[in-house]
Amino acid sequence: MSTVTTHILDTAQGRPAAAVPVVLERVGDGAWLGHGVTDGDGRLGKLGPDELPAGLYRLTFDTASYLGEDTFYPQVTITFMVAAGEHYHVPLLLSPYGYTTYRGS
Repeated sequence: MSTVTTHILDTAQGRPAAAVPVVLERVGDGAWLGHGVTDGDGRLGKLGPDELPAGLYRLTFDTASYLGEDTFYPQVTITFMVAAGEHYHVPLLLSPYGYTTYRGS
């Protein structure tokens, strides 16, 4: 399993958000470490390497591909700190006019 996993739930529709492109990058040099698309359950379990060094990372969600080009939030970016040797599950709860995130398990 990757160090970082995610899933997206569409809170307005009450269902997972499938087929959303997601990119994982390291903050500072912008190096792409992984990318993928959420599955039918809104999950992306293989996103980048199995281990990451401690540091600052960013997930970018292409929410316009799911909500449409006219959405208020066409892209959601979540920046978070990684401590070496831990797993990070970073969910996104999404609606047309709002979103929230938290550290999952």
